[in-house]
Amino acid sequence: MITLHQTGVFWIGGKPTQETGSFSPNEGKKKTMAYSILQSHNRAQNADNYQIKFDSLISHDITYVGIIQTAKASGLTQFPVPYVMTNCHNSLCAVGGTINEDDHVFGLSAAVKYGGIFVPPNQAVIHQYAREMMAGCGKMILGSDSHTRYGALGTMGIGEGGPEIVKQLLSNTYDIAPPPVVLVYLEGEPVQGVGPHDVAIALCGAVYKNGFVKNKILEFVGPGIRNLPMDYRIGIDVMTTETTCLSSIWETDDAVEEYFAIHDRPEEYRSLHPEEGAYYDSMITIDLSKVEPMAALPFHPSEAYPIRELMQYPGDILKKIEREAAEQFGSQVSMSLTDKLVDGKLILDQGVIAGCAGGMYDNIAEAAAILDGQSVGNSYFSLSIYPPSIPVNLELIQSGIQTKLMESGALFKPCFCGPCFGAGDVPANNGLSIRHTTRNFPNREGSKPSDGQLSGVILMDARSIAATARNHGVLTPATEVSYKQPIQGKRHFDVGVYERRVYDAFGKSKLDEPLKFGPNIAEWPPIPALSEHLLMQVASVLRDPVTTTDELIPSGETSSYRSNPLKLASFTLSRRDPEYVGRAEATQKLEEARERGEIPSEVGAILERVGLPANAASDLHIGSVIFANKPGDGSAREQAASCQRVLGGCANICYEFATKRYRSNCINWGMLPFTLNPDDAFPCQPGDFILVSNVRKGILEGLETFPATVISGVNAFPITLHLKDLSPEDRELLLTGCLMNHYAKQNKG
Repeated sequence: MITLHQTGVFWIGGKPTQETGSFSPNEGKKKTMAYSILQSHNRAQNADNYQIKFDSLISHDITYVGIIQTAKASGLTQFPVPYVMTNCHNSLCAVGGTINEDDHVFGLSAAVKYGGIFVPPNQAVIHQYAREMMAGCGKMILGSDSHTRYGALGTMGIGEGGPEIVKQLLSNTYDIAPPPVVLVYLEGEPVQGVGPHDVAIALCGAVYKNGFVKNKILEFVGPGIRNLPMDYRIGIDVMTTETTCLSSIWETDDAVEEYFAIHDRPEEYRSLHPEEGAYYDSMITIDLSKVEPMAALPFHPSEAYPIRELMQYPGDILKKIEREAAEQFGSQVSMSLTDKLVDGKLILDQGVIAGCAGGMYDNIAEAAAILDGQSVGNSYFSLSIYPPSIPVNLELIQSGIQTKLMESGALFKPCFCGPCFGAGDVPANNGLSIRHTTRNFPNREGSKPSDGQLSGVILMDARSIAATARNHGVLTPATEVSYKQPIQGKRHFDVGVYERRVYDAFGKSKLDEPLKFGPNIAEWPPIPALSEHLLMQVASVLRDPVTTTDELIPSGETSSYRSNPLKLASFTLSRRDPEYVGRAEATQKLEEARERGEIPSEVGAILERVGLPANAASDLHIGSVIFANKPGDGSAREQAASCQRVLGGCANICYEFATKRYRSNCINWGMLPFTLNPDDAFPCQPGDFILVSNVRKGILEGLETFPATVISGVNAFPITLHLKDLSPEDRELLLTGCLMNHYAKQNKG
């Protein structure tokens, strides 16, 4: 089904080969599609580092307020490129009263003032609007959402935290070393009942845990592409985020050309293919004909099992999930999934088809074909469907597809991303939901372990979700039901929907117009520059293999406070380590006392123990620090870092960062991204201190290794921390304290 090839390959004669012919790897790397697109957007003279300017930017309503506030504080005058603000995450305005709608009013006022594009609530989810209205072959789009992936449309999309959007809004660049490129060779044709999520889950299972594609670009080629309709390609592509790759790009063909023609943008098409002799650092082969219906079990998209295997050994697999939940949550909450087995069959509680991965027309059409004349039943199982945009929903209505599904008992809901991050269709306690959405991290579905509630999500393709709904919640792969596959007819797109409702003012800024602030929209608090010495107090120790951004700052009910930095920060680690906020605030009080000229007794004792004079406190900063084995998997949300920062966080310590985007978020917020040697233990517990002397001097000098001292009770012992692969700009941001400070310094001249 999926084969990984560790060695490099050339693209010769329309096929991958390890034969070099007359080509060299160095020259061949310049013949990939990825290189061509990156180079055309590169503003750097140095071939060792890209400085990228994007064609357009896109954010949603739990990121754009903070982005605009940061950019405004940094000297923003107008949007230099098209900047789209969609409203598909924070659009359940019943959550938090009118607070959410205040953010939307702010967003529209920003579009008016700075010349932006504002997509009103429930008109489209962020990535569907980008596909329909912004993508173009050879273009690059930067989004403040991790699933910014438009490779199937010949567009290189990259999802990063908000500060990277700020840099672009201020006409600066996205700086990155040339990333390795991995060839993904598609062959064969999927069987009926196998959908894009099945392919995507299988791919995540093959490459996530071994880091095969981490921070690399996936380049999709091969004869299998022509066997996939556009929605199918898009559905695979958007899930490449879950492999931890940096971005993706696909060959284009007449199907892509037709897509742009249907969407009234034929000029955006051009043919993209690797050049003869293109060289790739490694390769993945996917035989589409051998992919079978898949399930990604709680609590990660890479927990990939064939549904066949889950049906064959349900007890063993469900007990494994129960054990993992017990290991992560301890006595805080329990999860009992084996009671979902009735007469050897797995009974599910809920089905959801939604968002940028599941809510495409073809997925919903095939679900309707499976449920045509059937019923989802009148027991505990329910099925909800969230279309990705109003134009798609209109097409579903006009074709009768929505009617068929509603007649079966399925519910249609707004164009909203809520089920993907815990703000819609939250399962009951101990519920087990099957979803064609992007993620199934712990608590991402909205459960609250701190209140004794836990539920689980299994990711599945819309086809098998519909087959399961047809059997009233009994797990069923779509390959085991008989249905007439929908005929691919001429698609229709009504651009007038957007022309009548979307505010598009790019190039028409009205700088005299005011921004409209609701009571929950707050400015960023002052962020300190880095001092000469750093005294870190450990506020949380997370020993899990991976810590997600959802655990660092939960989604769901916190969305109402994404424009209020201090209020949002009170939720930091609330579902993973509820004691963190109190510990961080206690450390913050030590720093506040030091700033007043006081030396707290425990700080004085530490200075004495390590041989520093009391007056060294004037050159000392006291901040909190989180340790995690591998933090930052998942969403691009900058708040995973900024919330720690506004609580006085000054660093993260880990063995490695799960994603580049989270590490970049830490740096952009002035938090030192310390790492440990793989064989070194982290011996600290919450409350312990770590002193890093002369850290500012070391960063100025470009040092990568920093001797430090752990103070644990009456004991003191050495530890070695590392700051590797920092660019000059990274060092400047760490020294000044954050991106805003950096720009304020520039503006002062």
